[in-house]
Amino acid sequence: MEILGATLRVCVDDIETAIPFYERLAGGKALRFAREGVEVAAVGCFLLMSGPEAELDVLRKVAATIAVTDVDETRRVLEEMGAAVLAGPLNTPVGRNLIARHPDGVVYEYADRRA
Repeated sequence: MEILGATLRVCVDDIETAIPFYERLAGGKALRFAREGVEVAAVGCFLLMSGPEAELDVLRKVAATIAVTDVDETRRVLEEMGAAVLAGPLNTPVGRNLIARHPDGVVYEYADRRA
C-alpha cells in the first residue's frame, strides 16, 4: 500500500464564496462534483463540502482523505492491521474510495484515482 498524500476536509456554508478563496490559496482551479446532495470542490489539498447539515454531520466524522494507489490493496492492509472497513470500496466521480476506522478510533477516507 502506498500513500500518495492527504486532503484536508473543509465543510463550508457557501461553497460559491469559498471556492475563489481556496483557488487563490492553492493556486489552482476547483474540480467540482456533487454526491448525495452535497456539493464538493477539490482544490489543491483541500476538499470543500457544502450541503444539508445532516449530511455534513456524517462527513465531519472523517478526519481526512488519504490518497492511495489502490483501494483494494489498502483494504487488505488495513484489515490485516486491525482497522474496520466501514464502507466501500465504492466508485466515485473521481475514482474509488473506502471509509475505515483505525484501531485508535479515528475514521479516514482512502481514495484512489482508478476507474
